Amino acid sequence: MVLPNFEQHLQKYAKLLVAKGINVQPGDWVKMTITVDQAPLARLIVKEAYALGAENVIVVWSDDEITKQHYLNQPEEVLTNIPDYKIAESEDHVLNHKVSRLSILSSDPGLLNDVDPGKVAAYQNKASKAYRVQRIATQNDDIKWTVAAAAGAGWAAQVFPDLATSEEQVDALWDQIFKTCRVYADDPVAAWDEHKATLDEKAAKLNEIQFDALHYTAPGTDLTLGLPKNHIWASAGSTSRKGEEFIANMPTEEVFTAPDTHRMDGVVRSTKPLSYAGTLIEGIEVHFKDGKIVDISAEKGDEAIKKLVHDNEGATGLGEVALVPDPSPISQSGITFFNTLFDENASNHLAIGAAYPTTIQGGTEMSQEELLKHGMNTSDVHVDFMIGSAEMNVDGIKEDGTIVPIFRNGDWAI
Repeated sequence: MVLPNFEQHLQKYAKLLVAKGINVQPGDWVKMTITVDQAPLARLIVKEAYALGAENVIVVWSDDEITKQHYLNQPEEVLTNIPDYKIAESEDHVLNHKVSRLSILSSDPGLLNDVDPGKVAAYQNKASKAYRVQRIATQNDDIKWTVAAAAGAGWAAQVFPDLATSEEQVDALWDQIFKTCRVYADDPVAAWDEHKATLDEKAAKLNEIQFDALHYTAPGTDLTLGLPKNHIWASAGSTSRKGEEFIANMPTEEVFTAPDTHRMDGVVRSTKPLSYAGTLIEGIEVHFKDGKIVDISAEKGDEAIKKLVHDNEGATGLGEVALVPDPSPISQSGITFFNTLFDENASNHLAIGAAYPTTIQGGTEMSQEELLKHGMNTSDVHVDFMIGSAEMNVDGIKEDGTIVPIFRNGDWAI
């Protein structure tokens, strides 16, 4: 590692994730998922969490090569057999301990490219149902949660293939993680507070207007999405059921809400690759009619994207619409990260699957049936794909038909 002051910045990053990301409070239980090659970061996070008064810090380890071997060699019936004790443990952590979840992403985005997409889809489908309690608690912000990243060698090689050595690639990726997460600031927490205030201002303006629909136009895209009545535009900050603030994604540059899943018509093309369940998917084209995906294809990873939509209940609908200006720092870096956490924050994006109940008034108190009645899509999946560019325009349509420019040439116009 030759990145200047790396250990110092890794320490700052760990403290930021714990203090600002999941906002650890005395007595909290923390559950972190992380790969074994990121053990130095894991140790720092554990130390920082206990320093802030955490009662229990649980670490769930994984290893890319072992994961791949499981997919390649286990029969599907074994791979998809999730033991009851694992499900019970997950539910106990959520229901009885309100565990704060910290997910550190670092895997090679194409890790499972050589695995049968049907096998991957089968596991994803089974896991999403098995861990439904955890998923719904997360979507409702019943618990605090943060998704962040670390620089894995396989991922770094995808992002920086022109650098000569693996060490240089990993350094370059860590540098981007530190930049986009504001770790290089003298006070990263204060820098995040300032950034959150900027995003909150845009969300407040959109909430005040309460558009009835959005109209997207760009090369290959002409899409109209209705918006539910009493929808809520959210931004960087979230608040748990206990009233504690946290940052769900680090980095983040978006403001987002849920579309009305009953009112979606037109066509949209993706503008960045999607890494989904270890498979790279590129050149996605989606056709909507009367609130449903009626056709979806991809130039690469076509079978994987089709299985996502057709093999999961509710996956023919959308659950999120997010606005990210093209001049955002991640976009202007010119880097494709092959990781949704980063690429979605360089681009307007949509999410196939479930809506967040927090993006409609009273949503966290609604049943799944009530959410759907109000236009909020329900599903066992939630997968973002990127559609924005410097050529995209977005118009807000009011109930009286008045059109208000929101984005022009990929940047805010409101």
